[in-house]
Amino acid sequence: MNRRDALTLIAGAATGTTLATQASGAPTPGPEPAIEIDPKPLHELSPHLYMQFMEPLGATDGSVEASWDHLHDRWRPDLLEVTKKLAPGMVRWGGIFCDFYRWREAVGPREKRVPLVNLLWGGIESNQVGTAEFVDFCRHVNADPLICVNFESDGRQRYMRYKDDIRTADAQEAADWVAYCNQPDNPERIAHGPKDPLTVKHWQIGNETSYDRKGFQLDKAGQKTAEFAKAMRAADPTIKLIGWGDSGWAPRMAEQAGEHLDYLAFHHMFNPDDRKQPALRDLQYRKDPDRTWHILMEAHKIHDAKIRKIRDSTANLDIPLAMTECHFSIPGRDRCDVLSTWAAGVSYARMLNVHQRHGDVLKIATAADFCGTRWNVNAVMLPVPGHHGAYMMPVAHVMSLYRNHSGKQRVEVTRSVDGLDVVASRTDDRLFLHVVNTNRTSSVEAKITVAGSTITDARAFQITTQPEQEITQFNPSLLEPSEKKLSPEKPSTFPPASVTALELSLRAT
Repeated sequence: MNRRDALTLIAGAATGTTLATQASGAPTPGPEPAIEIDPKPLHELSPHLYMQFMEPLGATDGSVEASWDHLHDRWRPDLLEVTKKLAPGMVRWGGIFCDFYRWREAVGPREKRVPLVNLLWGGIESNQVGTAEFVDFCRHVNADPLICVNFESDGRQRYMRYKDDIRTADAQEAADWVAYCNQPDNPERIAHGPKDPLTVKHWQIGNETSYDRKGFQLDKAGQKTAEFAKAMRAADPTIKLIGWGDSGWAPRMAEQAGEHLDYLAFHHMFNPDDRKQPALRDLQYRKDPDRTWHILMEAHKIHDAKIRKIRDSTANLDIPLAMTECHFSIPGRDRCDVLSTWAAGVSYARMLNVHQRHGDVLKIATAADFCGTRWNVNAVMLPVPGHHGAYMMPVAHVMSLYRNHSGKQRVEVTRSVDGLDVVASRTDDRLFLHVVNTNRTSSVEAKITVAGSTITDARAFQITTQPEQEITQFNPSLLEPSEKKLSPEKPSTFPPASVTALELSLRAT
């Protein structure tokens, strides 16, 4: 589906309620601008809606090698500190990299680990970061690990061999990996030092398999998925397995392997720009801020259309969805230069609101790659150690804001105000609102009311700055959210181009 089709598909579906207008276009008297909430829980929201995706990216972006302090054999402390603030509920290891990754080369004594040539991204991976180190990182930042296995190279011949070195791996190797991580008495792991299980509960079988005509075709992928799932569950029956379901594959994948799977995966990397007259690519975004803003504010519609297409294809399958990779893909000097701007941060907030609206079926999701040296789709950037510390990109600031101020159950926003994109959730007597002001230059006021409840306390955690503001290692704290106490009886003000998380205490009336 192209951008024009996507926009046509969902035309008229904008969130919010506008005031009535006369034929002349002048507003007629109407109710006080308000955000109204029905606090009745609709469905559970997964803590994995704000996951991060870590993949060794070789010479193009030293995401893993640059994260590791090779002098002290540890993760960079500045990365750990920033990631704790980011607070991802899950971190995923792998991607297409796993098509030629042999996990045993990166476990055990460091001096015996085998470096590998990165067949996709170029360069050499030292394998000083392997399974134990990845799980250790997840424990440091309180995230659940998710591992993507080598799925017989997804059928891609070009990754199955490097010179005389076999790089593909079968179902038994995947099962051995599960056993290494999860079986209490696994002799291979114990011989390497860790006596206690690493406890990796989430595993993905297949990565972008449907995107490559030279790889597995659907029926073969379904048969192989069932084969891998059976072998891996034999090693640990309690694991959660994710199969590949994008590109219309979901129904047939579920038919062939659904009894063995807990989720179906898809990805969404897309360019929301105008293809004929681009405004976002390279440094074009600096020339027309108003057009840049408009395109970024419309991007969530394309994203929503993609998710709807996937969920419609699985409507009759009782199986949740996992979007294990997602970000903008816009050409530029550092790949998506515009993503360093706060305008992109606001755009990503709208996409996160989309995720929450689909939270009844979408249980794992992300909006960024994780930690890199120059690729702006990363949530966290890694300058040269000792000069500037790791810092969060605009997308990461928004994901951190939402992750740290979200409820466990979604509730309905029954009324909103033109210009505000609002979602809501709750945990017990605490209500959480995520409010995006989609106006570039004007504030919006709205009173917040909750059906059948009195608001006894209200606090706002807000990020606001000029949409054109760019974040670099020289101003890493610019997007730190401000906190302020609100008066429940008075309207709240949402500055232009702001993203706000509200926490409200409720008392039933």
